[in-house]
Order: sequence, then C-alpha cells, then structure tokens
Amino acid sequence: MNDTTTSPPAPPRRIPWDTLAVAPFVIFAVMFLFLPTLSLVGTAFTDRTGNFTVDNIGGLFSDQIVAAYWISIRISGASAILGALIGLAITLAVIRGRLPAPLRSAVMTFSGVASNFAGVPLAFAFIATLGRLGLVTIILRTLFGLDLYRSGFNLLSFWGLTLTYLYFQIPLMMLTIAPAVDGLKKEWNEAAQMLGASQWQFWRYVGLPILWPSVLGTLSLLFANAFGAIATAWALTGSNLNIVTVLLYNQIRGDALQNPGLGAALALGMIVITSLANVIYLVVANRAERWMK
Repeated sequence: MNDTTTSPPAPPRRIPWDTLAVAPFVIFAVMFLFLPTLSLVGTAFTDRTGNFTVDNIGGLFSDQIVAAYWISIRISGASAILGALIGLAITLAVIRGRLPAPLRSAVMTFSGVASNFAGVPLAFAFIATLGRLGLVTIILRTLFGLDLYRSGFNLLSFWGLTLTYLYFQIPLMMLTIAPAVDGLKKEWNEAAQMLGASQWQFWRYVGLPILWPSVLGTLSLLFANAFGAIATAWALTGSNLNIVTVLLYNQIRGDALQNPGLGAALALGMIVITSLANVIYLVVANRAERWMK
C-alpha cells in the first residue's frame, strides 16, 4: 500500500488593505502632480501650431525672465535664511527654555495655523498693518514721529515681500525643526557642564553641529516654499515686482503677454529649482534622522 501525502490547502488570499489604503494618495498624485507635469513638459516644447520647438526653452534666457528668476531666488533665499534663524531661536526658547506645557502647546498650535496662512488674506493683513495708511504705520508716525515710508521702507518692494513671507516661513521652520530640538538629550548638556563647558561652548561644539543638518534641510524646504508662492505676491504687489510666479501668471492668463508655451517653460524651470531644493531637504533630513537615532 502506497502512502500518499496531501499538501495542506493554500491559505486564503488576504485583501491587501495596506496597499488599498494608500491608493487614494497614489491616484491623487498621478492626477494632480505627475500628469500635469508631463503636460507642462509637452507644452514647453510645443509652439502655437502644435509643432515641436525649443524656442520656449530659449526664451528663458531673455533678460526679463533671468531677472525674474534672480529676484525670486533672492526673495526666497532671504526669507528662508531669516525665517530659519528666527524660527530656530524661538523654537529653542520654547522647547529648551522650559516653558509651561500649555504655553508651548499654544505656540506650536499657532505655528501650525500661521504656516498655512497666505494668499489674499495675508496680503490684506500686511497692507492694513504696514501699508501707507496701515495701523502700525500711523501709530509710529503719530506717537513716535517715525515715518516708515519716508525712511525708505516700502511694503511693495523686495524687503516688503520678504517681510510678508516671514509670517509663514517662521512658523514652518518651528514646526519642522521642533523634533530635532526635542532630540537634543539633556544628558549631553549635563555631561558638558560636568566637564567644565559653558553654555556657549555646548552650543558651539555639541548642540549646533547636531542641529546643523536639520537646519540645512529645513532651509531648503523654506526656500522651495517661498519660491513657489504666488497668491501672496500677486495680491500684495501685483506686477510691481517682477518675480517669476507673477510673470508665469501673466504669460498663461494675461491678455497682452499670453504665451502658454513660454509659461509652461517658466513653470518647468520652477519645477527644476524647487525639485533640487526638495531633494537637498530629503537627503539632509534623512542623514539628520539617522544621526539623531
């Protein structure tokens, strides 16, 4: 009599719930990120008659567009650097300063709200505050005899737009750098003090070198965040400031300057710059996370 072995029945196939859970995000990314990007690439290399051309890419090197990119890079860089420095200082004061937990929670909650406050409401708020007839402008002129605009300040200028961007750049810096600041172990500071190091020496040789990768990564994120902003700049300055996002809007939607192909090329150039900034952020943030572990 031959022994026959039977294999156990195959387990029932499980529904991949984890995969299905991320399906909406994948669909959203494909529809609103990848497909529009592919469309931009196609339009950037197409003329008005639908034929292939590189004239739109060549148009990026005209004096007006180069100047628009340059001023956008300067505004993004200035707001990112100032936002990073001020945001880091406030975060250190909130987290390392041993503030009461309710106050710290309130500050971080406000940062989450302020980092998303932009566009027309933000522009109106700054016009009502620091415009020529703004509340702060009138108070300084009436009570202290200081006329901001006669002193050279102008809200509709490079530094005016940079100051406006700081409203959401500083909170974004605080939210992003807070986990890294929380990761600074108290034992490191105590060990440094036991060895005779001052607070300045601790931050110079221990604290800041550890935080530096996170700060550099967040700086790239802040740059990309400011470089792609359009609603605030458009509502605040209109066409007074020749930044690349306003120029892009004029090329795609404007009546006199309408050139969809050149507008797509402008958008493609912005995608390249912001992608480089985001890649730097991801690489540096990954290294900072491994170091903190």
